Amino acid sequence: QVQLVESGGGLVQAGGSLRLSCAASGRTFSSYAMGWFRQAPGKERVRVALINWSGGSTYYAESVKGRFTISRDNAKNTMYLQMNSLKPEDTAVYYCAATNSGGYSYRADAYLYWGQGTQVTVSS
Repeated sequence: QVQLVESGGGLVQAGGSLRLSCAASGRTFSSYAMGWFRQAPGKERVRVALINWSGGSTYYAESVKGRFTISRDNAKNTMYLQMNSLKPEDTAVYYCAATNSGGYSYRADAYLYWGQGTQVTVSS
């Protein structure tokens, strides 16, 4: 069983930066691929960035490529999302999620564990 808690969301002006953290409980954190997803009002939840168990393989949605960086520190049981050059269209609730395998999946339904979400609001 893995429990996930996000933090680091908030209100920022366009062009600004935020760093989200996802703290995980459970001894098997380092074995699981993880990801960040987001859901804007009235829209479906979509993947933002994914990372494999070791951090050696990552994926980014086209909309965030070059601006966001996903990373993890398995010694601290924590995953991060550094978000730079934020745009108003990045406004959403951001969720961290974990699979039960070492490689990431592009499908949200492959992620068994989810955090409660953290709000990111980017003003223009």
